[in-house]
Amino acid sequence: MTYVVTDNCIKCKYMDCVEVCPVDCFYEGENMLVIHPDECIDCGVCEPECPAEAIKPDTEPGLEKWLGVNADYASRWPNITAKKDAPPDAADFDGEADKFEKYFSAEPGEGD
Repeated sequence: MTYVVTDNCIKCKYMDCVEVCPVDCFYEGENMLVIHPDECIDCGVCEPECPAEAIKPDTEPGLEKWLGVNADYASRWPNITAKKDAPPDAADFDGEADKFEKYFSAEPGEGD
């Protein structure tokens, strides 16, 4: 099992999860984070820290797409190990449906 970041992270990009990860397996895109599935040790400490509830165990049904997105972009985006501020309008996007189709950006973030 591994954990994956799902579409509610898009445009919210809270980084509370980054701060608690013991193995630094988060990678930063322009408007979301992903978890590297080969680096995640399945400890689960990140899941309850996410204010947007965007982190899920990959054992939940229907997360195959997100496992692929996390694996793909973790190999392209820079590693992030320190918490940064969320976007100022993050709360406006929290819970919005279909965020991947509307807002996803394949562009990398800044990383550390």
